[in-house]
Amino acid sequence: MKIALLGEHRGHRSHRELDALRPMLPVRTEWVATDSGFDASSYDGVWLVPGSPYADDAAALRAITAVRELGVPFLGTCGGMQYAVVSFVRDVLGGPATHAESDGPDDDNVVAALACSLQGETRVVTAVPGTRFAAWAPEPFAGMHFCGYAPTPEVVDRLVAAGVVVGATAPDAGAEVLEFPDHPFFVTSMFQPHVGALAGAPVHPLVAAFVGSVQDRRRARG
Repeated sequence: MKIALLGEHRGHRSHRELDALRPMLPVRTEWVATDSGFDASSYDGVWLVPGSPYADDAAALRAITAVRELGVPFLGTCGGMQYAVVSFVRDVLGGPATHAESDGPDDDNVVAALACSLQGETRVVTAVPGTRFAAWAPEPFAGMHFCGYAPTPEVVDRLVAAGVVVGATAPDAGAEVLEFPDHPFFVTSMFQPHVGALAGAPVHPLVAAFVGSVQDRRRARG
């Protein structure tokens, strides 16, 4: 049973936190660079990790499409959430969708710069009652952010109209968690649920739910 940590290991705190988390998980994890010829069908789960822009943005977007079509459990955090939104708008909603950081500011941006960067900032994340996320993390908690970009309010409205569920919110951070439809587990977050592993914090409920979905899929496939 194997989960891909899709993205480039750049040695910053977020990635060191991920490395600290890996031994706590009951499944094998493997760092996979976006420009390495990634094959989603070779993995039981895919975590598109923070650290965008990626070495190969087009490959990252192709990977998101593949996991959505194959039903592979997917977790996208920070940049992973942003790219999942770009992918969903292009593939499912149709029409152009760009990312202000990698494509530059334009009228088609579905991910734009935040008015105030959340680099190294903590926000209280609160689950929306009745969502899957609320079942995993019912109590508010402090979520760490390292992001300067986020899905625009306009695109979040479009996503919700298409069946995407906002699983959690936070002051000044908008949609913290998005739960995408028609998939066993396709969930994204702006906060970084692995931060705290270096200090010995327990596995966050979002990560535990993702790993549980990976295990369920593997058991179902035999």
